[in-house]
Parts: sequence; structure tokens; C-alpha cells
Amino acid sequence: MFSGIVEALGTVSKIISDGTVCQLEINAPKIAADVEVSDSVAVNGCCLTVVQKTESTVSFQAVPETMSRTNLGDLREGSPVNLERALLASSRLGGHFVSGHVDGLAELVKIDDHHGECADYYFRIDKELAKNMASKGSVAVDGVSLTLVKCEPDLFSVALIPFTLAETTLGKKKIGDKVNIETDILSKYVQRLFEAQQW
Repeated sequence: MFSGIVEALGTVSKIISDGTVCQLEINAPKIAADVEVSDSVAVNGCCLTVVQKTESTVSFQAVPETMSRTNLGDLREGSPVNLERALLASSRLGGHFVSGHVDGLAELVKIDDHHGECADYYFRIDKELAKNMASKGSVAVDGVSLTLVKCEPDLFSVALIPFTLAETTLGKKKIGDKVNIETDILSKYVQRLFEAQQW
């Protein structure tokens, strides 16, 4: 379980794929010393298991399903990634409960930076995911816990402060880029309860 508060920016240093599994090596000196093999780390909001580590790098394995259903499949050597270690039971929950199980992808379609150093980002999204979003609710975008502003059947927006733009990958996103989306876990259970009434 994660909170959506990014701890560090990492950089992809190596990608090795044999067709059945992809190994991602990420240069992450800020967290590498404090993680162990078998720990869970959210990489762009996707929960992955540490399989190898050095003093400055952390390596993960991902199956083709993960690579195709998240933006991890778009990563190249040199790509920046958001990193968050799993929560401790004693951790402050600064964002919201994030499982690290990506629900789908969204596409950045508009950046409105008329607020000076702040910016409003607009994303196109599938209607199935939009059902689990509500204005003032929470969403994880590439693992970053954000508050939803505008919510439409196929579009949502978030407002980003300068700190978030500087300290996460979101500040480097361009129109057309894909991001990983995890909707609020509570909304999924509410939706399931409504669906169950039709059984």
C-alpha cells in the first residue's frame, strides 16, 4: 500500500527484455540504500517487486501484461520515473490510499498554465474509469496523489503546484503523453455494490 507521495525521481538506466519478462534497472540513489530485495516500490504508480539492488540502483521485473497495460512499456533508457516505497504502519498518510494496481491509462490533452507557476492538466480517459472519479475526490496519476477538479465522462483535470511539477515526472509531460491512472479504492467498492444489486 502506498500514499501517492512521491519520494524520489529515478532514471531508467537499463531495460532488458527476453519476450516473457522485462527487467527494469532504475538509478535511484535516494532510496536504493533503504530498500531490500523483495520490497514493493511504486514505479510511476505501478507496484513492482525489487529483485536486485546496488548502492545506487534498484531493479524490477515486469510481465508483458504490466508493460502493455501501463506506461512502463513506453519507458526508454534515460526516462524519468516517480518512485515511492511501500508505507510503514507508522507512516503519515499524506496523500490517499493507493494500492499500486493501475486501472488504466489516460492521455494528456491540455496544459493550462495561466496561473503563473501552477498549471491545470487535462487528461482524456475511458468512461469506465471516469465512473470512479468525482470532483474533490482523489486520483493517482503516475503514482502521484492528486485532487480531482473537473470530472466529465471522458475527461478530468487536476491542478498542480510548482513543487509537484518540479519534484515528479508530471512537470516534464507533453501533450499526447500517456499516464498511469489508479482511481480511489473506495469508489471501486461502491461501484461493485451497485453492480451486485443486479445479480
